[in-house]
Amino acid sequence: MRIDTPAPDRIFENCLKSDLKTLNAHLPRKRKTLIELLKETHPHVECGDGNTHFFKKKELEYLAKMLNNTEKEMLLLPIIMEVGSVESGVTVRSKTGTEAKIFSIILEMPIACTSDMITIFRPQLQVLRKVLKTTTQYVFTT
Repeated sequence: MRIDTPAPDRIFENCLKSDLKTLNAHLPRKRKTLIELLKETHPHVECGDGNTHFFKKKELEYLAKMLNNTEKEMLLLPIIMEVGSVESGVTVRSKTGTEAKIFSIILEMPIACTSDMITIFRPQLQVLRKVLKTTTQYVFTT
């Protein structure tokens, strides 16, 4: 006797995708480098929902003090922090490790970038978001 496993609930999956799309509408269409933003009078990026996300100049200058010119060219802002449903923290994807350097300086502790990913735990996240309020954004994932 053969027992069939139930097919995935497509309606639920589609609703979830739609909800996540709505939750993430605030994300930028295209991120900019720190160098680009420092040159702008009113540093900003355009968001998927049609709004404009503005950066505090003071925050950008704070980041610039931590980095050399090459790192300023590589750092894309806002820094995207992935919030999942199961994790005890957030994940930041980093191809260059520049974000790990910034986090290490702010948190005054070593932060590792492993396989292009940085894991930040809730207590660390509170500190980072307090300092980097306009230069970080959340993306919600499953």
